[in-house]
Amino acid sequence: MAMCVEDRISKFSDHILCHILSFLPIKEAVRTSIISTKWRNLFASISIIEFDGDLLRRLTDRNIDSFKNFVDRLLKCPDQVSLDCFRLRDGISSWNDGDHDFDVSGWICAALCRGVKEIDLRLYNFGNVLPVFFTCHSLVNLTLDAVDSKIEVPSDVCLGNLKTFYLIESVVVCDSINRLISNCHVLEDLVFLDCSFGNASELNIQSPLLKELTLSYFNPNIDHVVVINAPNLVYFQYEGEIVKVHPLSNMKSLEKAFCNLFGSETSASYLIQGICNVRSLTLKISKEIFPTSRLPIFYNLIELEFHGDICFVEFLHCVPNLKKLILKYQKDAGARWKALCIKIPSCLSFHLKEIEIEISCIDTYMIEMVSYLLDNAMVLERLIIISTDRLTTTAEKRKVRNQLLQLSKSPKKCLI
Repeated sequence: MAMCVEDRISKFSDHILCHILSFLPIKEAVRTSIISTKWRNLFASISIIEFDGDLLRRLTDRNIDSFKNFVDRLLKCPDQVSLDCFRLRDGISSWNDGDHDFDVSGWICAALCRGVKEIDLRLYNFGNVLPVFFTCHSLVNLTLDAVDSKIEVPSDVCLGNLKTFYLIESVVVCDSINRLISNCHVLEDLVFLDCSFGNASELNIQSPLLKELTLSYFNPNIDHVVVINAPNLVYFQYEGEIVKVHPLSNMKSLEKAFCNLFGSETSASYLIQGICNVRSLTLKISKEIFPTSRLPIFYNLIELEFHGDICFVEFLHCVPNLKKLILKYQKDAGARWKALCIKIPSCLSFHLKEIEIEISCIDTYMIEMVSYLLDNAMVLERLIIISTDRLTTTAEKRKVRNQLLQLSKSPKKCLI
C-alpha cells in the first residue's frame, strides 16, 4: 500500500510561495501552475521577472503570440504585488530589434506601474526604451548595458530613490549624465564600465552620499576632465588611460582603492593625490608614469597590492605604516631590481608583518629581492611566495625556500 506524502509546501501562505517562485526561471515558475488549484495563478505574482537571451532563442513564429499574451498576463494584470526586479537580457538576437514587435517599452512601463525597485537591461539596442524610467521614484537599482548606445538623459530626470547606477559599454554624453547624477540625491554606488566619452566636456561627479565609484574608460578623449566631489566615498576604482581627474575633496572616508593606470605622469599625480587617505590600495602602474617625485605620503595605508615592472621599494617610502604587502611581478621585473642601493623604507623596519609575492619565474633577481625583504623587514611574521611557473617542481621550490632561509639574518616564517 503506497504511503500518502503530506504536501507541506502548499500550506505556506501565498506570499511565501511567491517568494520561493521568484528564485526559479520563468519557465519553471509557470510549470508549477499544474500542481493544484492553489498554485494555478501564483506565478503571475512573483516579484522577480527575467527574460533572457535563451528564452528569446527558443521562441518560434508559432508560439510568439502566446508568449506576448503570457507577458501581458504576467506584467499588466491588475491587483498584482509590487515588483522587486525586472531583467531583460539579449542573446544572439535582440528583444528590441523590431523583428518580433515586442513592446519592450510597454513591459518596462508595466514594471514601473508595479513599483519596480530594480531594472537590469542588457540590450544591443535601447531604441525608445530609455525615457520611460528616468522619472521613476520607486527605482533603487538601475543597470544599463548596450554596446555603443548613446545615453542621453531627459531634462526632467528625477530618480529620487536611486542608490545604484551601472552604465556598461555605452557612449556617454557628459552633460546628460551630469544631469542624472545631480538629480539622484541618495546615490551610493556609481559605475561606468568600459564606457567611452566622445566629447571633451566635463564629467562632474558631485554626490555627497556616494560610497562606491568605478570608472573604466575605453578610448577616452585626452582633453576629457573628470571632477569628483564625493567626501563619503569608501571604495574607488579607476581603470584605463589617465584623463584629467580632479578630486575636489580629500576623501577622508576612503577604505579601498583599485587603480590600473597608464597615460601621462601629470594626470596620474592628480588622481593619486586624491586617494592618499586610503587604507587598502591595489596599484597597477607602468614605469612611464610612475611619479616618484610627486607621490604623497599614504599615512593611512596598511595594505598594498603592487603590480608592475618597476622598483616597488621606491613606493614603500610613501607608505610608512604599511602592514601587508602583496607583490605581483612580471617575468622580466628582476632585470630592473635596484632596491639594494637605496635607503630602507621605515615600514620595513617598524610595521610590515606580512608579505606575499606572486612571480612567474624564480630566478637570481627574485632571490635578491626576497633576501632584501627578509633582511630588512624587522617585524615580519609571514612571507608567502607563489610561483606561477608550472615547470617549477616541488623539489625546486624546497631548494629555493631553504636558500632564502639561509640568507635571512633572523628566522622568518617562509612559505613557497
